[in-house]
Order: sequence, then structure tokens, then C-alpha cells
Amino acid sequence: MAKRDYYEVLGIGRNADAGAIKSAYRKLAMKHHPDKNPGNQKSESLFKEATEAYEILKDDEKRAAYDQFGHAAFEGGSGSQGQGSGFGGFSGNFSDIFDEFFGDVMGGGSQRKQNRGADLRYDLDVSLEEAFSGLQKEIPVTTAVQCDGCQGSGVSKGGRVSNCSACGGRGRVRVQQGFFAVERECNSCNGEGQIISDPCKSCRGNGVENKTKKLSVNVPPGVDNGTRIRLSGEGEAGPRGAGSGDLYIFIQVRLHNIFTREGKDIYCQVPVDMASAALGGNLEVPTIDGGRLKINYDPGTQSGKRFRLRGKGMPGLRGTSRGDAYVETLVETPVNLTKRQKEILKEFSVEGNSKGPQTDSFSEKLKKFWNRN
Repeated sequence: MAKRDYYEVLGIGRNADAGAIKSAYRKLAMKHHPDKNPGNQKSESLFKEATEAYEILKDDEKRAAYDQFGHAAFEGGSGSQGQGSGFGGFSGNFSDIFDEFFGDVMGGGSQRKQNRGADLRYDLDVSLEEAFSGLQKEIPVTTAVQCDGCQGSGVSKGGRVSNCSACGGRGRVRVQQGFFAVERECNSCNGEGQIISDPCKSCRGNGVENKTKKLSVNVPPGVDNGTRIRLSGEGEAGPRGAGSGDLYIFIQVRLHNIFTREGKDIYCQVPVDMASAALGGNLEVPTIDGGRLKINYDPGTQSGKRFRLRGKGMPGLRGTSRGDAYVETLVETPVNLTKRQKEILKEFSVEGNSKGPQTDSFSEKLKKFWNRN
């Protein structure tokens, strides 16, 4: 039976580029793969035909010869100008070609399974003061660690480890399905490639056991919500000597009863009584490092008056400069007045110029609003 044209097999035009050739083969390979069509001779034949076409057309030199001479270019002893056997016939390994696309998913690779331990997460709450100064913190972590009984080997004393006879120690076995050979994880050793004659009783041959260990975490100054600290190799231990995962510390900074934070800047509202705000004075304000500063404010200070303290905010990570601190006044109206205090305020109210700048401004706006017509 005459071979079909390779371009026809892949369903592409003769001017198709490498990407189109690869994409067309991928679709056909997935559709007709023997694993998806067990016992279907037609699918097996179509899969073989598509793979042969791809092996020729993906190679620029072979494709040029095919475009010029057709199938004769790869049939020994034939073809024009004596070039019939110059490129060799189709001798591609179907498994190797298929591995280009799908790797271990459908048979590629022969590595023994080595499962690295899982990464872990630990949420650590710190105060704003601790975030400012940094700290050394000891934390308890319950995780899989190397088994003490077998030192992580999974083998009891007197036991031994031998290569799996089913896979020859490779952890994978090759299964022939019609024309195509597929590699799969060995069921006898679960992909380990080895068999333990007498597994450790403590860990049941896994090489790991759950324990609570204490770790010291260095929290640098300037951390914020969501800051992540990685402790390499402190996650779960891998089974039977495989590598350990990592431990990730996620920082959560608790709310403060005086300061609020925005990045490296901190904010603080300080109450000022009405009389002091009217007359002017000074405030003693706290700083995040535990210090105190005095701020002078003018007579007639209103709520929301903001003072900037340069370099008194939070430090930046990795030793960068500190942010700023902002102090904002909050003028309070007195409550529970005595009889005498009420009399004084009434006298004050009837005196001229007793209103503040915002009241006067708002009054002018109201007049314009009501008289707009």
C-alpha cells in the first residue's frame, strides 16, 4: 500500500512552519496514542504514521529532501541523482519523539522517584514595637523529621535494601502496547527502585516520623504584614533520605493602641483640650522607639493639624532609611461642665470673634447657597 503524503498525514500545508508541524503532531499523538485506544489497531497505525511524518518534517534537511523527491528520498537504492539513501530511512524512536511533548506523563524518563519533602507555612504574630526593633523568636513546629530509629533509611537494624527485581532498580517499567512502548512507575516498589527486606518499625519504612521541633527565627527590623522569611531545609523531611522542604514564616503585625502604620510611616492622634487649642501650648508625644518629643502648637489650633517628625517612623528592610512619624491633633469638646464653666463659656460665646475660621467660612458658603436665586 502506497504511503500517504506526510503533509496530508499531519493535515498541514506545504508551507507550514515548525510551530504548525509540532502542533499538528501533538493533536494527532494525543488522539491516537495507544494508551487511549488499547487494542485499536487503526489508531495504532495512525499514531505510527503521524510520528513518522513528524520525524521527517521537523528536520529541515530531511524535509528538503522529502519536498524534492518524496518518499523515494528515504528508500535505499532509489531516488534521483543518487541521493536515495543519503538521509537514511525513518529510524526514529517513537518513545523519544513523544517525550519531546509529554515527558513522564505518558512514558518518558526513567528516573527513580525522589520525593522532596513538602514546604511548610508558619504564621507569626509580632507587635509593632517588635516589627520596629526586630527580634529573635523561638517557635515550635510539628512536622515530619528524619526517623531516629533508622537515621532516615527506612531499614531496621539487620535489614537490607536491594534493587527491585521488577524494574531493575530504575523505579519504572516499560510496558509494550502494540507498536509503542510506554514507561510507567513500577508498582512493585512504588517508583523507589528499591525493596526493603525489613522496614523500620518506628517509621514503617518511610524514613520519617512526626515530631515537634523548636526553631529560632531571626525577624529583621522593618517587617510588615505579609513579610515572608524562608528557612531552607526546615520543612518536611523527604522519605528515605530525600531532600527536605522549606519552612516559610509569614509575619502578621498586631494592631497598636496608639500608632497606625502605612508602609514605613506611622501616625498618632493626640487629644488637645479646647481651651489649650485656643490659647496655644505644647504637647508631649510618644515615638515608636519608646522616646518622647515635645511639639509646640499655635493659638487657634484645629483638629487635624498635622506635625511631621522626619526619620521617626519605621525602619526599612535590609537597613534602608526610616520613614516619618506624623502627629495629628484632635481637639476635644469638654463634657460634664460645672456651673461656673458653663457661665464662662456663655460669656465667651456672646463676646465678638468667638467663632473659628471654619465656622466663618461655612457661614459664608451657606449665605451664597441660600441666596443663589
